Amino acid sequence: MAYRNKTYVAFDGDNDMWAYAFMKGWNALEHVDFDFYDAHSIKELSAYASNEQYIKRILRERLENSKHFILLVGESTKNLRKYVQWEIDLAIELNLPIIVVNLNKKNRYIHELCPVNLRNHTAVHGPFRKDYIKRAMDDFSAKYYHYRAKFNGPVWYSDYD
Repeated sequence: MAYRNKTYVAFDGDNDMWAYAFMKGWNALEHVDFDFYDAHSIKELSAYASNEQYIKRILRERLENSKHFILLVGESTKNLRKYVQWEIDLAIELNLPIIVVNLNKKNRYIHELCPVNLRNHTAVHGPFRKDYIKRAMDDFSAKYYHYRAKFNGPVWYSDYD
């Protein structure tokens, strides 16, 4: 397996692409302190890719090369069963630190928006803010095993309220 240094971002592609685009934009700007090596740059999917097994094989390869998993949570994310829930399950199986980013900018675990397969898993939950995402990528990912040993369920940083 390759060195795990990438950031895997999962989201509702129909409704929340804007948030992923913001993250990529922050990453591209030299004067903005926000860096991530996007796992989706590995083996680009063809715009015409429609075979579920093929798509999942490529997504698995991306996840296996990732350092952490970011889930952008909007109003309909919890209802996405074909890929997003599968991606979450695989991230859990691969023991990746999971960073939940609430697109409504709330700094807490939100039961009614959180996908079912993440509700009892140790993951950090917080607002769609560049500084929160950067902190979670640096801090939570580095201390993930400590958090897993101490907590069994969602956590969040109290200083983003």
